[in-house]
Amino acid sequence: MIIKTRVAIIGAGPAGLILSRYLALHNIDTVVIENRSREYVQSRVRAGILETQLVALLDEIGIGERLHKEGFEHKGIYLQIPGNRHHINFNDLVGQSVWAYGQTEIQRDLHTASDAAGQQIYYEVSDVNLGEINSTRPIVNFTDSEGNKQTIECEAIAGCDGFWGVSRQAIPDVEVDCFEKVYPFSWLGIMANVKPSVDELVYAWHPKGFALNSMRSEKVTRLYLQVDNGDQLSNWSDDRCWDELSERLALDGWDLERGPITEKSILAMRSFVSNKMQYGRLFLAGDAAHTVPPTGAKGLNLAANDVRLLGETLVELLTKNNQAFADDYSRKALEKVWGATRFSWWFTSMMHTNFDPFDAQLQLAQINHVMNSKYAAADLAEKYVGVR
Repeated sequence: MIIKTRVAIIGAGPAGLILSRYLALHNIDTVVIENRSREYVQSRVRAGILETQLVALLDEIGIGERLHKEGFEHKGIYLQIPGNRHHINFNDLVGQSVWAYGQTEIQRDLHTASDAAGQQIYYEVSDVNLGEINSTRPIVNFTDSEGNKQTIECEAIAGCDGFWGVSRQAIPDVEVDCFEKVYPFSWLGIMANVKPSVDELVYAWHPKGFALNSMRSEKVTRLYLQVDNGDQLSNWSDDRCWDELSERLALDGWDLERGPITEKSILAMRSFVSNKMQYGRLFLAGDAAHTVPPTGAKGLNLAANDVRLLGETLVELLTKNNQAFADDYSRKALEKVWGATRFSWWFTSMMHTNFDPFDAQLQLAQINHVMNSKYAAADLAEKYVGVR
């Protein structure tokens, strides 16, 4: 079966569905395909901190109402070393804030909006391959969930299918211009049905390893622990999780709230950038082109930056035949990608222990500098909230 549309979007996560909504506002029709089920995509627990620019984009495409009602606006974060918890006030330093609102909730809002708009989305597809991407009429072949062979004929393809997707691999010799750093530690993440113990995120350096106290709602807390690569969930009972978090986040006069743990996962930490984000009429966005460690909360926000730029690029290309604008997509996107990658690397390197005594003293000196210098604090604030 032949399906005709203007833009084929591979991936129905936030990047893909935000792009489809953005293009619809500019009267450009799209078809979205996704290799996972709708339920799986909806339930994936991912990022929860949104930059001002992402909040503005969600408002623009008409899905920001629930975020403003149920999300938490955070005017800063806490940096902590043993015995000292210091507030970095973003609002005072750079005049902007961030929002705590889980990616699962954004996905839910996007699904609701897509359903209302009648967006054509194929879930649980397989055998996806791209053809004629260096022409003005590329195609996407796939098998739908009922086993039917389908072909999308379009004018452009947006690869929003994540690090392991097929889109990046369709670019010739893409691996030549890929850069990767694998960090020597992972994150153990837990979700707990307990009210947050603090009003804003706590990033804690500790000799035993980094810890993060975050939140998802008034009744749900999200927490992370630095663990060794190769560690197993079976090593972490609920009691051990809470004991370790309590030790690494300890502060005189303050106690960590405990409650039922509903989810545990271990996340490997890597930085990855493909310097080829386009080829012909194929454009990459989000994790298909880059990933960052979650320390600086850049992953989803960086994907949103791509989507904004790609949306503008496709509008110029498909409504004004502006090929020059499209040819410049990679260069423009990579300016922000490498900036965010640098910040994520710096913040990750400063806060995570490698158990070398000399490095530990350097880290403490750096953290103290950020705590005590308004200029260093402003630099962190600017990068964290996404001032461009």
